[in-house]
Amino acid sequence: MIKILKLALLILFVSPLMVSAQQSSVYTHQLKEYDKAVTLYKDKQYQSAQILFERVKKENSNLEIQSDCSYYIANCAIRLNQIGADDLIERFVENYPTSTKQNQAYIEVAHYYFDQGSYAKALEWFDKANTGSMSYEDLEKFNFQKGYAYFTVKNTSEASKHFNKVMNSKTYGSQAKYYLGYMSYETDDYNSANEYFDQVQDKDKYKEKMGYFQADMNFKLGNFQKAIDLGLAQIEKSNALEKGELSKIIGESYFNLKQYDKALPYLLDYRGKRGKWNNTDYYQLGYAYYQQKDYENAIAQFNKIINGKDHVAQNAYYHLAESYLKTDKKQEALNAFKTASEMEFEAKIQEDAYLNYAKLSYEIGNPYQSVPEILNTYLEKYPNNPNKAEINNLLINSYITSKNYKEALVLLEKNKSPENKLAYQKVTFYRGLELYTDSNYQEAYGLFKKSISENKDAKFTARATFWKAETEYNLDQYKEALLSFKQFVNYKEASSTPEIKNVNYNLAYSYFKLKDYDNAIKYFNDFTKEIMNDNVRKTDAFLRLGDCNFISAKYWPAMDAYNKAIEMKSVNADYAAFQKGISYGFVSKNDRKIEDLEKFVKTYPSSQYTDDAYYELGNTYVNENNETKAVSTYDKLIANYSTSSYVAKAILKQGLIYYNNNKTEPALVKFKKVAAEFPGSSESLEAVATARLIYVDSGKVEEYSDWVKTLSFIEVSNADLDNTTYESAEKQYLMNNAKQAISGFSGYVAKFPNGLHALKANFYLAQLYFADKLESNSVKHYEYVVNQSRNEFTEQALARLCQVHLKTSDFDKAIPILKRLENEADFPQNKTYAQSNLMKSYYEKTNYSSAVIYADKVLANDKIDDRIKSDAQIIVARSAIKTNDETKAKQAYADLLKIAKGELAAEALYYDAYFKNKEGKFDASNKIIQKIAKDYSGYKYYGAKGLVIMAKNFYGLKDSFQATYILESVIKNFADYKDVVEEAKVELTKIKAEESKTNSSITN
Repeated sequence: MIKILKLALLILFVSPLMVSAQQSSVYTHQLKEYDKAVTLYKDKQYQSAQILFERVKKENSNLEIQSDCSYYIANCAIRLNQIGADDLIERFVENYPTSTKQNQAYIEVAHYYFDQGSYAKALEWFDKANTGSMSYEDLEKFNFQKGYAYFTVKNTSEASKHFNKVMNSKTYGSQAKYYLGYMSYETDDYNSANEYFDQVQDKDKYKEKMGYFQADMNFKLGNFQKAIDLGLAQIEKSNALEKGELSKIIGESYFNLKQYDKALPYLLDYRGKRGKWNNTDYYQLGYAYYQQKDYENAIAQFNKIINGKDHVAQNAYYHLAESYLKTDKKQEALNAFKTASEMEFEAKIQEDAYLNYAKLSYEIGNPYQSVPEILNTYLEKYPNNPNKAEINNLLINSYITSKNYKEALVLLEKNKSPENKLAYQKVTFYRGLELYTDSNYQEAYGLFKKSISENKDAKFTARATFWKAETEYNLDQYKEALLSFKQFVNYKEASSTPEIKNVNYNLAYSYFKLKDYDNAIKYFNDFTKEIMNDNVRKTDAFLRLGDCNFISAKYWPAMDAYNKAIEMKSVNADYAAFQKGISYGFVSKNDRKIEDLEKFVKTYPSSQYTDDAYYELGNTYVNENNETKAVSTYDKLIANYSTSSYVAKAILKQGLIYYNNNKTEPALVKFKKVAAEFPGSSESLEAVATARLIYVDSGKVEEYSDWVKTLSFIEVSNADLDNTTYESAEKQYLMNNAKQAISGFSGYVAKFPNGLHALKANFYLAQLYFADKLESNSVKHYEYVVNQSRNEFTEQALARLCQVHLKTSDFDKAIPILKRLENEADFPQNKTYAQSNLMKSYYEKTNYSSAVIYADKVLANDKIDDRIKSDAQIIVARSAIKTNDETKAKQAYADLLKIAKGELAAEALYYDAYFKNKEGKFDASNKIIQKIAKDYSGYKYYGAKGLVIMAKNFYGLKDSFQATYILESVIKNFADYKDVVEEAKVELTKIKAEESKTNSSITN
């Protein structure tokens, strides 16, 4: 027991020492682990160090060791870019507020982020650090890095504050001064920048960089020669980017010293900002070329300036205009002067540009505004300009030379000053001619009267009188036309006018229309003797001379005139030959008549007069008692010309021949054929009347009665009342009592819808309604006439029905009637009328293939005038455009251009320009558009469309200024033509998008 107690006391005595020894051993081990972790940290093995620090912290209860471990764990997390690393630093500061490493933690993290280039992040930690306990070296490093961090985030005021603190530092002073200089340079404080740069220019590290800055600063300070010297010294040492910038500085410096030849190579070496130049760059290069009289290259640079809205652009556009003038590009110069004149940066340039714009507009025409308006605006804007008198003279002349008579007339109506009266007389005359050409006779008539009443120039008074007469003639006012033509002849100035050569022809026609054939003969005869170079009118005069003599029963002179027309081999030779043939019958020369007509039907089998010739030939054989020949001739007519108006007459004639030769059976066959196939016609009534005689003579009255009952147009029981009612109405008609005649005929057709005279009554009633402008009332009566078999009124009724339906644009109703008129017309003018209106109607209904078929028919007719030919050509051309057949359209417009006048000529010219643009013939296309602007300025739509083509041409010629200017002008000036404006907008957007790739001044 005593031994055991001793052992226990021994244990109690020894145990604390042993425990202490064990704890010391553990602590020592942890310190080694901690040191090992620090070593790993210093070796940048942050992951391993962090794991070890965490183990040491966990196993060690020493507060200081835990604090240091937390510091390193957070620092490792920062360097390992772990999520929540910032929170670990903040937690370290919060958990160990007394740690000496607190401030060091902030600075270490700040320096770490700085070294990584994360300057904004570094600033967050620099701001948390306390500089109070820092050493001098640490403070310098802190201020420089914080200053640089502010510099990188473009907080120049804070950056300057920290750089200034280390400006005299041996370690950081030069860098700080460099950055202070750079910031002064960036803020255009060149004096301070130079001062800072001068202090570090001996440092090779910065010398190379500062060469560019100092050259640029001297340029901006206006020290151009020094900028050149510095730039030249630096340029070979620079990289490609800086070399381009230095070229710009050197080139601009030479430019400002007016040494343009030296400036050019450097300006050309500049590569722009990010591959793009701006308007100023193009201006300087263009102006350098301009000063050396290299106008083509000047244009090539100036015209890249798009959307310019400053004094540089105004100057550029002015010199661009001058360069265009030097190279004889007047249309281009016009646009450039206009642009410069609209800018208000330099008043002298603006005024001079406007003066040149006004003069050029007068000289070559203006597609955007009327020339008188431009000149008027100039005088209003610059009333004291020394060129005022010259512009005033141009203004007065411009009313005529601009050829935009419509707008000129508007201006003159507003300003009827004494000095404008002569211009007013001329403009009313020329505008009247335009309207006359477009068949607007009523308005043209009013303007010719105005021109005559002004009477400032006797020659124009005479000319206006002539065209007033022409207009009256076209308005069917033949008496008035005759008087006006005579007035024209009585003017002594008439002999010097271009109209004098046709006056006898016009007088002759006026007499002809008035049925004064003796006077018509005199003037047609005079005209044929005096005219030399107009075979078309001369032939026509011989034909009308023959007609006048023929109507006047002067058959030998008629035949003489017809012979002369035949000798001229005109397209109307068939008419002359026919008339000559029938003339022999009136001088008792039936043998010659037969000979000529037999020759005629062989020579002209397709003539529109061939059916007339057969009918006349048959009648002549009847007169010569050669009835066999007569019947066979009528048979040829009936067989070959079934739609001819002579068919009913020919069958009736055959029946009468048989009747007169007591061949009653064949006679009845013919009479019944007429009654069946041509009911209601005058021939059918005669056929029935003659057949009645045959039946009465043969005692077959019952048979006659039965036959007549089958005829809807014969009402035997009411014949007397029928005749009496009709004759009463007809009497009023013949006495020109229209109102009473309408009432009478209306009563007749209501009471006798199928009466003996129903055909005539319906026709006359329709004519009366039509004359009274009650066209809708006339329709059913014309339809009655045309729904009967072919008769003497069919053709005229068809023509009238066409007019009514075309007037209301009812093409569905017009087309079938026009087709009938085409097939049934005896008069060539009606056939032509039908075909020309069929082509128009089909075009309106978008049936382009049918429209072209009829247009081709019209063009195949050699006897139509140019106006109708123009209508046909335009239908062919427009239809081809609508169906995308541009090859056909091109040919059609080319053919149209040879004969077109007025608006059609403007349209044809537009398409000529359009096709030349597509072929890449840009200059040729532009010349055509200039012609539209100068000679057809009154037709604004095609002028506007032409300008869009012109813009495309200029872009094809690499003239971006002209292209964009023209398109912008179209958008601004032609809002009424929405399709044109839309096309211009699309084209402008396309061009700007392309140009913005190389010009930084362009904004879409």
